[in-house]
Amino acid sequence: MKKISYKKGVTLVELIVSVAILSAIMLVVSTFQKDVFSLNTNLQSSLNAQLEARHLIKTIVSELRKTTQSAIGSYPIELASSTGITFYSDVGNNGSIDKVRYYLSGKTIKKGVITPTGNPPVYNAGSEVTTTLLNYVTASSTLPIFQYYLSSYAGTSTPLSIPPNISTIRLIKITVIIDTDPNRSPTPIIATSQVSLRNLKDNL
Repeated sequence: MKKISYKKGVTLVELIVSVAILSAIMLVVSTFQKDVFSLNTNLQSSLNAQLEARHLIKTIVSELRKTTQSAIGSYPIELASSTGITFYSDVGNNGSIDKVRYYLSGKTIKKGVITPTGNPPVYNAGSEVTTTLLNYVTASSTLPIFQYYLSSYAGTSTPLSIPPNISTIRLIKITVIIDTDPNRSPTPIIATSQVSLRNLKDNL
């Protein structure tokens, strides 16, 4: 007698379980890809911010190093605070002494430049050209953007209290803390440098 065999088909329960497992795997893969993409985006954003911060500090240092009296004889530094500084410098390298200010507005560092006009020269506040330079800046009471020191600064001295006696400032330390996303890695970036005011040296 011929034996008849039957192939066992896939039951509805098995089909449901298979679909559920496949869906779970797809969800895990999709979530992983999303996290990797998000991390790469954050890293790239953080890297760009770091490069911008270094460029900003390099520019500030260069301009402060050659700070000098204004076109009308005003003292080289007009205002000095922990989040902003106003000074006079030939930022355009054209022989004209501009009034320059760097300041924190919210989480953004901005720069304002006023070029003197007329004879005798006048610094007209209405002609200030403002530029946004750096975003995602975090203010810190322990690491302020601007710190001011006497000519005796030797690397470990205590900075001048705020507001400082402007006429005693001989060295300025600039520190920028950037956090593109406080809720995600990487950790905040800190860029820092310092500059001696060569036209105000009194320890020669």
